[in-house]
Amino acid sequence: MPVRITPEAYQQIAVLPVSTHRRVLSVLERLERWPTVSGAKPLRRELKGCFRVRTGDWRVVIRPQGQIVWVIAVDNRKDVYE
Repeated sequence: MPVRITPEAYQQIAVLPVSTHRRVLSVLERLERWPTVSGAKPLRRELKGCFRVRTGDWRVVIRPQGQIVWVIAVDNRKDVYE
């Protein structure tokens, strides 16, 4: 399944430390196999319909829409849901 990255998420990925950047790229590769991605958890409230995939202290927030998986945020766990 194609994975698309929003401009906001792309900017967040661009400034990540190198080791975290590699881990996030690995998650993005895994997302191509959606919906069989291990560790994806559904979100609630304002983010209902979205899922998060964890990599260390970082979260990749995605929103599947039809045949496309949109990456809408990549941030530290303490800041991503704000």
